[in-house]
Amino acid sequence: MRQLKENVLEVGAIDWDRRMFDELIPLPAGTSYNAYLVKGSEKTALLDTVDPTKLDVLLDNLVRAGVRTIDYIVAHHGEQDHSGSIEQVQMLYPDSKVVTNAKCKEMLVEHLRLADEAFMVVEDGQKLSLGDKTLQFILTPWVHWPETMCTYLAEDKILFSCDFFGAHRAASGLFVDDEATVYEAAKRYFAEIMMPFRGPIRNNLTKLVPLDIEMIAPSHGQVYNRPAFILDAYRDWVGDGVKNQVVLAYVSMHDSTRTMVEYFIGALMDRGITVLPFNLRDADTGQLAIALVDAATIVIGSPTVLTGPHPKAAYAAMLANVLRPKAKLAGIIGSYGWAGKMPEQLTAILSNLKVELLDPVLARGYPKDADFEALDRLADRIAAGHKELGILH
Repeated sequence: MRQLKENVLEVGAIDWDRRMFDELIPLPAGTSYNAYLVKGSEKTALLDTVDPTKLDVLLDNLVRAGVRTIDYIVAHHGEQDHSGSIEQVQMLYPDSKVVTNAKCKEMLVEHLRLADEAFMVVEDGQKLSLGDKTLQFILTPWVHWPETMCTYLAEDKILFSCDFFGAHRAASGLFVDDEATVYEAAKRYFAEIMMPFRGPIRNNLTKLVPLDIEMIAPSHGQVYNRPAFILDAYRDWVGDGVKNQVVLAYVSMHDSTRTMVEYFIGALMDRGITVLPFNLRDADTGQLAIALVDAATIVIGSPTVLTGPHPKAAYAAMLANVLRPKAKLAGIIGSYGWAGKMPEQLTAILSNLKVELLDPVLARGYPKDADFEALDRLADRIAAGHKELGILH
């Protein structure tokens, strides 16, 4: 239990040991499930709950905070790490109402089987008085689910943003105390979760402009007491600008593809291009996702397994396709033994990307002089593309 401002407390839980989220996303620094208690002169509101595995921490914090009555449980998002404990909290505070929007109500009924009479449905911009404190609800769809919303506490100028601006990071300090470390964690969070929704996020950032925000309190990670730090970062990440970088995700079985990759890295460097290589044998997919946020070009390197790409290369292509980064160019390099459709299959996987697909470079067996010359031509084409974008001088 920690205090943001007078009668505004963080009562959620820190999960120091969690290392995987949704059985998909690595959590190298753990995470937190932030829930916030707002005590007004007349009413009390709990903003979000916690993952059910940490329910005991939330309930203990509520007891320590001397909470006898909760009038409202605000549900910003239907995902279980925020809403999964609502039913148990309502059992202890049976007079409470779940305050959320219509879409989120529908999800909570489906996922948690909450009764219809448990809800108070609010509209975009609607306000709710707690007496001397006022909650204003701001719908922020597709950040990152269609039903997400934020709450603005007008008197204290705090934006409770749920997953918006979050960072999977366990830390004992309530407020951001190391911006460099938090920037990396927040960018990783954006890359893995938010990047496919850059358009809606741009729109939702615009909705926040009229608000006088002194703090941003997300549902994961620390509270931003310098909101410009994370707002500026998000504006950069969701913008259309790219950097003079090539993300090169590759895997090799018998050194043919690896030899091509090593030569290609040198060719790109000689042309003044920054290369971010990821050996998919043991690469951190979170770091790969971070690299995809800004890179102008994506290149996948793969050997041919039977007639298609190596499964790890196919996974990297699928990851890029799902995350839909703002890259402008994409290419494929690799090797094969006798035949196959590796480039065609990888190209099909990348169907969501709005990129110019460059001619693939394939070596039969170990690469030969003609293959290295083709890699030089590919590096030339990428350099020309970066110059056209104004990012290579």
